[in-house]
Amino acid sequence: MPKDLLDLDATPERLRALTDARVIPPSNLERALYLSTASPPAEAWRRFVSSTLLGLGALLVLSGVIYFFAYNWAALHRFGKLGLIATAIAGTALGARKLGDRLAGQLCLLASAVLVGALLAVYGQAYQTGADPYELFIGWAVLILPWVAMSRFPPLWMLLVILANTGLVLFQQQVLGDTDRLITWLAVALGLLNGFAWATYEHFANLRVPWLQDRWMPRVLAAMTTAPLLAAGEAFIVIPSEVGSGAVVALLLLVATFAAEYALHRHLHGELFLLTIGVLSLITLITTVAGRILIVDMDADELTLFILPFVLIGQVALAVSWLRAEARATGATEES
Repeated sequence: MPKDLLDLDATPERLRALTDARVIPPSNLERALYLSTASPPAEAWRRFVSSTLLGLGALLVLSGVIYFFAYNWAALHRFGKLGLIATAIAGTALGARKLGDRLAGQLCLLASAVLVGALLAVYGQAYQTGADPYELFIGWAVLILPWVAMSRFPPLWMLLVILANTGLVLFQQQVLGDTDRLITWLAVALGLLNGFAWATYEHFANLRVPWLQDRWMPRVLAAMTTAPLLAAGEAFIVIPSEVGSGAVVALLLLVATFAAEYALHRHLHGELFLLTIGVLSLITLITTVAGRILIVDMDADELTLFILPFVLIGQVALAVSWLRAEARATGATEES
């Protein structure tokens, strides 16, 4: 179902079409065109610059803390190292408590969560605990979980997801091994983990939770869900005898993500980014299948260089045509 007219962006083309249809009086067209193309006011630019600089400043300070300890490691006593980081964590946590839900307070809480990881790393190095790296990331995620649960800050939730992904990857490498079959099951685990996070976000966003209305995080989660499943699917096409049943499960889950992306696109009346992720994944799979048939089954290496570009161009042309049709059907714009 197309979007409601009031939900569409007021582009000059649409305004002129509405004027031709006598919805907008011709005398008001010039004013409407000015408003649709006007630059944001000075106050909006100040808020944008202030927020951007505040975020960059927080990231630079955090990176400076890490490099400070790396450079002065030998000169600092272990109690000094731990004391400085603990003081920084306490300070940023108190700052988050005082500043509340403002961006500065949320960034203070994010800084506290990042510094917890630095504290664990310094403790492990100072006392040579012998812990594996995956234990660092899993412990880091567990320790900051209360802060994440109480926060209403998507970047902090994204940090938790990244830590969980990193811990899972390192656990597979350091404990289970890195055979092809285990790697495909790792891809399945990552797809399920990120898919759960994605589905949870979309569920509460659909319930109109105010701080979950931005679309950048579900798009990142959708890409994080699709990427490992696509890699396992590619492996199944190229080396099916070596990857085992995990790759088959990954392919089935990848098909499920295609369905979810299309359903969300229709439900949200235009989510072309998610739809594009699905289309690119499908193009990748089809191109790989065509390449395997030509190179492995037909032993036509020279012919492959001639045929595959046409296969790829044809898929891209069909994909663009279909995406445009979907955009028209849902009233989506290029920003969707």
